Order: sequence, then C-alpha cells, then structure tokens
Amino acid sequence: MAGNGTQQAGTLRFEESARQIAENARFVAGGVNSNFRLGMAPGPLIFERGEGAYLIDVDGNRIIDYYCGMGATVLGHSPKTVIEAVQRQAEKGILFAGQAPIEYEAAKLICERIPSAERLRFGSSGSEVAQAAIRLARAATGKRTIVKFEGHYHGWFDNILWSTAPGLNAAGPEEAPTPVIGSKGQDPEAGEGLSILGWNDLAALEKRLAKGDVAAVLMEPAMCNQGAIAPAPGYLEGALAACRKHGALLIFDEVITGFRLGRGGAQERFGVTPDLTIMAKAIANGFPVAAVAGRADLLDLFADGVLHGGTFNAQPIAMAALVATQKALTPEHYERSSAHGQRLQDGIRTILAEEGIKAQVAGFPLMFHVAFGLDGRARNYRDVARADKAAYSRFAHALLKRGVRVLERGAWFVSSEHDGEIVDRTLDAVRAAAREVVQSQ
Repeated sequence: MAGNGTQQAGTLRFEESARQIAENARFVAGGVNSNFRLGMAPGPLIFERGEGAYLIDVDGNRIIDYYCGMGATVLGHSPKTVIEAVQRQAEKGILFAGQAPIEYEAAKLICERIPSAERLRFGSSGSEVAQAAIRLARAATGKRTIVKFEGHYHGWFDNILWSTAPGLNAAGPEEAPTPVIGSKGQDPEAGEGLSILGWNDLAALEKRLAKGDVAAVLMEPAMCNQGAIAPAPGYLEGALAACRKHGALLIFDEVITGFRLGRGGAQERFGVTPDLTIMAKAIANGFPVAAVAGRADLLDLFADGVLHGGTFNAQPIAMAALVATQKALTPEHYERSSAHGQRLQDGIRTILAEEGIKAQVAGFPLMFHVAFGLDGRARNYRDVARADKAAYSRFAHALLKRGVRVLERGAWFVSSEHDGEIVDRTLDAVRAAAREVVQSQ
C-alpha cells in the first residue's frame, strides 16, 4: 500500500483506489454498489477505515471527510458509545424474526423527539419508508395522486424517481413542469400517480390541491437534496393549511434534515408538524435504520390491512446504534457542532469572495451548500440548476488533492468531530483550492 498520507498538500494521489476499482469491477458492476458513488473526480475511492472526521483510503491518504456517509454520520466515523452499544447487542443476538426490547426503547426516543411521531414503524432505508408513507396516504384518503417537487429525492423506485435532477432543457416551463424520468429501464407508467411542481411556490401548490384528487404532498421541509434551501416564510404553514382544506396529507421527507437541523428535525425548527414523516441517515449514525412516523390513526392502518414488512426492520444491532446515537444528540452537541459548522460556512463564503469566485454559500450549520456562479440565493431547484457545476467540480477535485473530501453536488455535511482545528485546516485547503481554480480559468 502506498503511503501518500505524508505527502505535501495538493499532491495526494489515488492510484491504488483506481487499481482496485478496475480489478473488482469484474465482480461488482462499475466497481461500486450505488450509482451515487460514481462520477466524482478522480474516480471512486476505497477506504480502509474511518477515525472521527477522517477517512483513510487504500493509498494511505488521511482525508477530512464532509460526505459524512451522505449525511448519516452526524457523530463522525468512530463514536465510542455507538460502537460499544453495537458490540453489547451483537453478543445478545443478531436477528430474531421477532421483537426485542431495544426496538421499543428506540421507538420511544424517536416519538419523544419528533413532533409528528405519535407512532412509527422502522425500516432499513429511506427509499423503502417513502414507499410505506405513500401507501399509507393512499389507503387513508382513498386518493391516488402524490405531489412531489423538482429537485426533491425520495428514493430510487420507479414510482417516485421523477424530476430529481432534470436538465432545464427537458423540464418544461417553471409554472407547469414536465415530469422527467430518472433512469433508463424505469417504467414510464409508474409515474402516472405523480404530479410535479416547483417548490416554494404556495400559489401553485394550492391550485393543484384544489382539484381534489391528491392523497399526499411529499416534500423535503428544507430542500437539501439539491442545495440547502430553507422554505420561504409561510410556505410550510400554507402547505399544511392547503392540505387540510383539500383532504390531502402532508408528508415530510426528513431523511437528510432529520437530526441535522436539530434533534426534532426541520419540523421542530420551523414549527410545522406534518401528518407523516420519513427518516433515515443520521437517525443511527450510519447504521441501516429508517422510519416512517406520524399520526397514530394513520400508522395504525399498518395493523389494519395496509401491508408493511421487512426481514431486517428493527434489526437489534441497528436499534442499539440508534439508541446510542440519539442519546449522544444532546442540546450541547448541537450547540458545539453548530458553532464549528457555522464558522466553516462563513469562512468558505469569505474566502471565495476574496479570491474572486462568485458563489452562494447557504444552508444550516450541520448541512450547507456551495454553488458557484449564482448571483443570489437559490429559492428552488431551477435556481440551483443554473450554477456552474463544472467549476465547482474542479474546486472539489482541488480540495481532494489537499486532503478534504466534499460532494461534487455542493453539499457539505458537518459532524461532531469537525472541531476548530479541522475547520482551520479545511479553510486553508479552501483558499489553496480556490486559487487553483482561478488560475486554471
């Protein structure tokens, strides 16, 4: 194994990752097990271990990580209390095909923290609990149509993978978006139960709901799949009121926002309680746990004819990780981590401006977004889609060569392990990377 971890900043190399990806593509399609791990320069990386805010790859590089497991590792890569809880549970048993006390402890914690969670059901991924929420909404209302929004992602299944990142040339007019399919091989008829709108436009949502055929409005309460965009003042409140008026349910997808915007999620932060909520990612700091939660009368339909299943739902080891994670997410955690995350965000904004790069840096302390080339703050997907993605990609690659890993789509996730020293190192790398981008233009 190469020992590039001691090289000077800006000279990290990744040949061993490239070699192993090429070799193992014989067995794993594309060398990766999720398409979202493709496309980043210089290519997919292979990691041997994680330590706090760092990842160590097969080339020996020690890299500050702002992927945070695509937002999941809110406590960093090696939280002692979570690891110890998992080890204790593993000694008791792995999978019972029955219930265990730990799952009820986990459920109680979530129901105490999430305002909408009177009841819940656990799953293993955000994609599957999104399906569970949709099924509940249709069963409860007797209606079929689900309203979703451009740029919002609710999983990779055929019936919901529409207009998640459409090209503006294919998306049609902003006031009447054209549904854009997300993958080759996707069933085009699966989208017949969807209605696509632009987000943060309350008048458009009210107009669509007035047709009376909508079972549910499904949205990220803060748009974080594309950008890190807060709802416009009154938008969430108006959406809830319109749903009530027209007999639809409001579903919040808090897979990203849950436990990053606060212990009670975006719904607590913004003071709007939906009918149903889906959660995953940071709920258990990287263990495969998801949940659909909400009004008791809705969740109780799962015990009255609405099918929800899953061999690995509430798997005891994952439940132990959830309990330990939630106990660590104290008010002190959010105060401390948010201070570091806000300083990082402010520092990036200042440095990019000083180096002559037009960019918008916006969002929340533990999850924010950097977009090159925008004149003003993004309000919806179409604003974000106009960013200079090629320039930002060069910036992300320049950061990686300096030992800082960020998503090329502009998202930055911050964990409890990103302390002041790590923020300082990151900002040094940001300035050097920005200068490299400017010089290459």
